[in-house]
Amino acid sequence: MSTLDRTVAPEIRQLDDFSIVCPERRMMRNGMPLFTIEAGSEDVVRFDLVIKSGQLQQEQPLQAVFTNRMLREGTRNLSSAEIAETLDYYGAWLDLSVSVDCSYVTLYSLSRYFSKTLEVVASMVMESVFPEKEFAVIRDIHKHQFMVNNQRVDVLSRKQLCRSLFGERHPLGRYAELDDYDRIGVESLKEYYRRFYRSGNCSVYLSGRVTPDTVRCVERLFGDAEWGERSSDFVLPQPVIITDTRKRVFVEKEDAMQSSVKMGGFTLDRKHPDYLKLRVLVTLFGGYFGSRLMSNIREDKGYTYGIGAGLVVYPGTGLLMISTETGNEYVEQVIKEVYHEMDRLREERVSDEELDMVRNYMLGDICRSYESPFSLSDAWIFIEASGLDYDFYDRSLAAVRDISSEDILSLSRKYFCKEDLIEVVAGKKV
Repeated sequence: MSTLDRTVAPEIRQLDDFSIVCPERRMMRNGMPLFTIEAGSEDVVRFDLVIKSGQLQQEQPLQAVFTNRMLREGTRNLSSAEIAETLDYYGAWLDLSVSVDCSYVTLYSLSRYFSKTLEVVASMVMESVFPEKEFAVIRDIHKHQFMVNNQRVDVLSRKQLCRSLFGERHPLGRYAELDDYDRIGVESLKEYYRRFYRSGNCSVYLSGRVTPDTVRCVERLFGDAEWGERSSDFVLPQPVIITDTRKRVFVEKEDAMQSSVKMGGFTLDRKHPDYLKLRVLVTLFGGYFGSRLMSNIREDKGYTYGIGAGLVVYPGTGLLMISTETGNEYVEQVIKEVYHEMDRLREERVSDEELDMVRNYMLGDICRSYESPFSLSDAWIFIEASGLDYDFYDRSLAAVRDISSEDILSLSRKYFCKEDLIEVVAGKKV
C-alpha cells in the first residue's frame, strides 16, 4: 500500500473542458418567459422575478430602489406584518434589490411550502399599495443610513469618481443627496410601478428542487393572464457623458484617519472582442491576492492592507477602476506605484509562471462560481440582464485558457493609458 507524500504539492492540471448547465426555457400563456434549472439535492427552490428596469430608467433619484423596497410593505390583501409573519412561518427568505438596469424579487423557499410563499410574493408584485405610513418609516431609515455612509471616505471617493467620469446630469453620475429623500413621494413610486412592474416587462427563473408542481404554481400565479398595466415602451432621453477635465479631484474630510484613493477611466464593454482577454490582464494587474498591485503596494511597500483593480461594466461602456485606502501621507506614493506597474506591463513580457498562476486562479474561480443551482441561476440572469449570448461562458473559458504573454503585452499597450485615468482622493489634506 502506497502512502501519500504530503511534502510534495499535487500536480496542477489545466481545465480542458467546462460545461455550465443551461436553463430550460418556456413561454407561459401570457407571453412571459420562464427559465428552469433543476439541480441540487436539498429541498429548497429559488424564485427570481427579473424586472427590466432599474436606476437608468428612473426619472428622479431613489425612485427605482424605493419602488422595489416598498413591495413588502403592504398589498390590497396583506399588511406588511402579515407578509413578514407568513414568510417567516414557512421558513422563507425574501430579497429585494435593484441594479443599474434591472430590479429583482428573489424568494428562497422550502419546496413543500413553495405555493404558500409564492402566493405572498405574487400579491406583493401585482397588488402593492405603497402605504404612506410605512413609506415614511422606510424613507427615514434610508435617510439615516445615507448620512452614516456619507461619512466614509470610500463612499465619497466612489461617488466622486463616477461624477467626474459621467457628469452630474448622467444617471450613472447622479447620486441621491440628502434633499432627494424629502422630495421623493409615494405617487412617484406608484408611477414607476405602473410603468415597469407588468408581465410584459418581466421574466422568471426557477432553480433548485424544481418539480412539475413548482412550475405549475408559477404558471398559475404569474403566467396565466397578463398582469400590470399595459403601457407603451417608456424611453428616457439618451444621457450625454460629460467627463471632468481635471486629472486629480480631492474630496476633503478633515477628520479622516486615512484616505480613499480611486482611479478610473473608460474602457471596453462586455461585447467587445478584446473584453474577455482584457479581464485576464486586469486580474493579473490587480484582481486577486497575488496581483502586481498587491505584491508591490501591500506586500513590498506596506502602504495599504489591500488594493484592487477591476472592470465595471455598464450598458454600452465599461470602466477600469483601481481602489484602495491608505494613510493620508502615502497617497502620492500609492498613485506613483500604480502607474509604475502599468508601465511594467506595457514594457515587459510577463513570465509564463506568473501567467499560469493567474490562469489557474481564474479557471478555479470559474469552477467555484457555477457549482450550485443558485449560482447557475445568477449566471443566466446575468446573461439576460447584460444582453449577452449563451456562449459567453464558453468564450470566457477559452480566453483564459488561450491567452499568451504576447497578448498581455499587446493589451497593456492598447488599453493601459495613464493619461486617461482620473484620480480621486477623499481624505485629510497633508
